[in-house]
Amino acid sequence: MSFEVKRILVPVDFSDSASAAIDHALGIAKVFGATIELLHCYPATLGTLSPYGPVLPDNTHQALRESAQSRIGADRDRVHEAGVKVNAHLSVDVPSHAIVEAAKELDADLIVMGTRGLTGLRHVLLGSVAERTVRAVSCPVITVPARNADG
Repeated sequence: MSFEVKRILVPVDFSDSASAAIDHALGIAKVFGATIELLHCYPATLGTLSPYGPVLPDNTHQALRESAQSRIGADRDRVHEAGVKVNAHLSVDVPSHAIVEAAKELDADLIVMGTRGLTGLRHVLLGSVAERTVRAVSCPVITVPARNADG
């Protein structure tokens, strides 16, 4: 049985873990000739206090989207400059749900994503995006920790 990788989904939040995940995905993509699909989720409802409470003005949402496009564009350029085919996607959905949906829609063969290693009560209450993703997708997931200070 052979394992073929044509499309690698890499969720990015612009953290050190996400940067390390891009590096891992680049290595895999080069071996298989795969395309990297970058995905970033940005907070569309930031500032909503209740269903009827204050909401950020439309221009704030536009500014968030433009900032997200700029940041993911830098990651897209980095992958492209490494000689790997790449596409960039933005979502306003909850990250774990957006990743699962993107994996289905893009027919991802593999997900490579960073993990921050939440601990304690926060982890018990929230879990992690990586953990929820692993449980919900049908393709393999590689989780990559942030680089340590020693490299």
